[in-house]
Amino acid sequence: MVPHPENWLNPTPSGLYCRPGDFYIDPVRVVPRAVITHGHSDHARPGHEHVLATPETLAIMRARMGEERAGKILQPAVYHQPIKVNDVTVRLVPAGHVLGSAQIVLDYKGSRAVISGDYKRQADPTCAPFEPVRCDVFITEATFGLPVFRHPDPAEELRKLLRSHALFPERTHVVGAYSLGKSQRLIASLRQLGYDAPIYLHGAHANLCALYQSLGIDLGDLRPATVAQKAQLKGAMVLAPPSAIGERWGRRLEDPVVAQASGWMRIRQRAKAAGVELPLIISDHADWDGLLATIKETQASEVWVTHGAEEALIRACGLLQIRARALSLIGYGEEEE
Repeated sequence: MVPHPENWLNPTPSGLYCRPGDFYIDPVRVVPRAVITHGHSDHARPGHEHVLATPETLAIMRARMGEERAGKILQPAVYHQPIKVNDVTVRLVPAGHVLGSAQIVLDYKGSRAVISGDYKRQADPTCAPFEPVRCDVFITEATFGLPVFRHPDPAEELRKLLRSHALFPERTHVVGAYSLGKSQRLIASLRQLGYDAPIYLHGAHANLCALYQSLGIDLGDLRPATVAQKAQLKGAMVLAPPSAIGERWGRRLEDPVVAQASGWMRIRQRAKAAGVELPLIISDHADWDGLLATIKETQASEVWVTHGAEEALIRACGLLQIRARALSLIGYGEEEE
């Protein structure tokens, strides 16, 4: 008989554990062997003995954690390369979340489970697009797992930013964006829309943008905002962590237009509370329609939900005659979106 994934893939306090392969996927505690979906700190944690991930994810982990803390043994795996780990065949398939992000495809004795990690379905010039994989069990996030979350065209959101920049050429436009994935996506997308002027970066963004460029992602002319004179930033485009904009660092900017790029900008009260003048609904996670479309494309007979708005997605799966349950894994979704 073909074993059901629930007989060989189990949630534990350390994370999702593949018993016949003897490894964990995105473990939240230090483990002997880990397979990592992507470089965000709620999924990629330091100190594991052996780490399997895409070359880009390993590079991000080294940049964020340091060579030694990223893992004692680092095993790179390119997309679609089958790797035998004990009795389980592991493949990494693009997840479309950030550079190097991957779904973990596990095949064991005729049974297949796909752990998607975090993912999105919109286009992103800085990473490979999501590829649906047919499977028996699909394991999904639900960060934006409510019908209210339907992400608009990101290009049109950025055109709002460019229109504001043209309308108020004397004001500094400062965009709050997460340092890994979101900021690089915004820069590359702005370049695609024809914005070729220098973009100034908060120090928290500089190293990862440099890493992206070293990995072949062209981001154009980037300059440090921290050491720039106030007059240089007048009328400029500046990217910074959302938390930095309201602090002393942000107060030195010239009459700033404060923008923020996040799926949470759909909630007006959240934007208002953060002092955001120009909310940009741009997310690196699948929205409600994207989650449901992906589940259908996998043709999975069962869905497990790792974190987020679990109840709504489980109910929607039930209406589609798909069995679903919450894994309620602790520790994910802790980084800014």
